[in-house]
Amino acid sequence: MKNIILGVTLAALVTPAVAQDFPERPIQAIVPYSAGGSTDLSLRVFADTFERLYEGAEFVVRNQPGGGGSIGTSAALNARPDGYTLGSGAQGPLAILPHLGGTDYTIDDVAFVGLFARSLQVLVACKDAPFSDFDSFIEYAKGTPPQIGNSGAGGANHVSAQAFADAAGIKIENVPYNGSSDARTACVGGHIDAMVASPAEALEQSEAGNMTPIFVMEPERIDLFPDTPTAVENGIDFTWSSWKGIIAPKGIPEENLQFLRDAVEAVANDEEFVAKMTDMGEFVVYEDAETFAARARNDSRMAEKVLKDLGMYGQNK
Repeated sequence: MKNIILGVTLAALVTPAVAQDFPERPIQAIVPYSAGGSTDLSLRVFADTFERLYEGAEFVVRNQPGGGGSIGTSAALNARPDGYTLGSGAQGPLAILPHLGGTDYTIDDVAFVGLFARSLQVLVACKDAPFSDFDSFIEYAKGTPPQIGNSGAGGANHVSAQAFADAAGIKIENVPYNGSSDARTACVGGHIDAMVASPAEALEQSEAGNMTPIFVMEPERIDLFPDTPTAVENGIDFTWSSWKGIIAPKGIPEENLQFLRDAVEAVANDEEFVAKMTDMGEFVVYEDAETFAARARNDSRMAEKVLKDLGMYGQNK
């Protein structure tokens, strides 16, 4: 009998336990983008891991695209606050779109659950660019604003490039394209000077001789580019990355919200989850609700300033 009790106790220590009264039915998370993108794929890996860790519980991913992510985000934040409808916490819909106008929510309407991954960013010089490293980029920008491509006016890459320029005290010329693939094509073709890219994208194209990493937008250097500096180490207080987390409407019962927050931590620290996400090119990192909220609010403040300076604040109202 003692052995049975000991076995049950040990199992409880290593296996997350489903709360007695929650969840009693499937939990759904709304992805505010179409199926097949990185946010959608990451949430599906999250859902599979959640169901494996919490046996008997169901986690359903529902795609509700439109409005640059605002429609699905609105649906999540305006859902019944019982913990059964969540949202994919993405940077654009939360930290940028409310400042452009046209959303029925702001970042103050969000109950942050937890962050489980970030997509790192690298500023790269394009083919035949007149600079090839951080110092020559800054020196060039002091005389001539470099043309930096982005995936669309008012988007995350537009905001991040301009926010860096403001922090560095330089001028840049933002060149919007209809999506990241068009910007990448222009970069590889030498039609622009630079762009913001993912580390995987930057590595592939740098090996092909089409891009040169200038700096990573992290506090510290990353393993993929150990020789590429950060802005921080060059005395410029600037970091930026897009992120993937779980959000919820405010007003969820505290015990249900705590269960969800514990679940995000359990999933983010699961070895199989980390391995699958890493294979997809995602940088897995767990941040609790408070840290996640601080990151989102910091990005929101940065985006607000940039959009006001560009005359784009509230343009969609």
